[in-house]
Amino acid sequence: MLELDFTCLDVQAQRWAAAPTLRVRLGVTGPADVRVHAGVLTCQLRIDPRARDYTDAEAQKLACVFGEPSRWAASMQQLQFATVTAMLPGFTARTEMELLVPCSYDLEVGLGKFFHALSGGDVPLTLLFSGTVFVATAAGVQVARVPWDREANHRMPAAIWRDLMDLYFPDSAWIRLRRDTTDALLRYQARHAVPSADAALAGLLADRQEEAACPVPR
Repeated sequence: MLELDFTCLDVQAQRWAAAPTLRVRLGVTGPADVRVHAGVLTCQLRIDPRARDYTDAEAQKLACVFGEPSRWAASMQQLQFATVTAMLPGFTARTEMELLVPCSYDLEVGLGKFFHALSGGDVPLTLLFSGTVFVATAAGVQVARVPWDREANHRMPAAIWRDLMDLYFPDSAWIRLRRDTTDALLRYQARHAVPSADAALAGLLADRQEEAACPVPR
């Protein structure tokens, strides 16, 4: 085992990528007298939703993830964010490196709903590390493992996630529909000369709200 320590220095949106990506900057510290030639790190990112408070509006949106707030003591568990692998550069004593974390805005999964519900504050992240490093010794290069208990904590502003999604999907969100529902929506859009699926859904919702506000008399 090689005693490496990790700190999360910063999390920012990656502006130029094929898909939404977060850039996580890490500080890595090792023994001052050991030369690390290179390494392969695996980082598991988790979110601890219990480590922050929520507004009433956020709690209402989170009901579809954790249930009613009265159940959160049992239902609110850590969320798996991502698992990524990266090359550790050669260094002695200390270095910095970056992790590129691909992100999804899929509102069908709990993670997407959790991020979508947040209007502010921080996202409590836990980063768990493992991997293999190649170390220079008097006998030559040897292989060492990163201890399984290595981790780092970071509070990422929720605005970072919002800015990332606005960068790739300005003022938009993604919802999955069945194919037959999509076909019906497109037929409605064509039949009523509605310019977009968003406008078609907005019109249908407005019609439903108007019907609910004006019930048919018996």
